[in-house]
Amino acid sequence: MNPVAKMLIIGGIVMVAAGLLWAVGSKYLQIGRLPGDIVVEKENFKFYFPVVTCIVISVVLSLVMYVIRWFTK
Repeated sequence: MNPVAKMLIIGGIVMVAAGLLWAVGSKYLQIGRLPGDIVVEKENFKFYFPVVTCIVISVVLSLVMYVIRWFTK
């Protein structure tokens, strides 16, 4: 099989798994509503910037990529 096709299939499976985890996990994990996230609410305006959520996701993805690279060496 073509390596690009394999990568696209694996990427699709990972995205489906992430979507299911997000849908099911939102009941149990409060990702996106962590302390430190910026929320500004006015009468007809709501601004939300998930600073801490972005940092947590970045650290988790960095660790996952580090472990994947460590096992593929």
